[in-house]
Amino acid sequence: MTTETNSGSCCGTGSCGSGATADVQGVGVTTVYKVSGMTCGHCEGAVSQEISALDGVTAVKAVATTGEVTVISAAPLDEEAVRAAVDEAGYELVGQA
Repeated sequence: MTTETNSGSCCGTGSCGSGATADVQGVGVTTVYKVSGMTCGHCEGAVSQEISALDGVTAVKAVATTGEVTVISAAPLDEEAVRAAVDEAGYELVGQA
C-alpha cells in the first residue's frame, strides 16, 4: 500500500475524481469517525478501502468535506484497528465523531 505524505492530501489541488465509496446501508453497528487530511475523492477511496478490509466491516462511506467516515460493522470495531487502517491509508484518525 502507498502512504500519502503531502500534508495528508493526495493531490493538493482538490481536483481528484470521486473515489469508490459504498452507500452506507445495512444492519449492524454504525460508527462515525473523524479523519483528518482527506481532501478529495481519492482520499475518500483510500480510507474506505483500508477500513473495508477490517474483519466484520460491511459498509464504509468517507466524506472528505466533513472529514467523517461512517462505518457499518457486524460488531463494534477495535478503535486501534481502525486507527491502524486509517494510518495505512496515509491519514490520521482523530476519534469518533
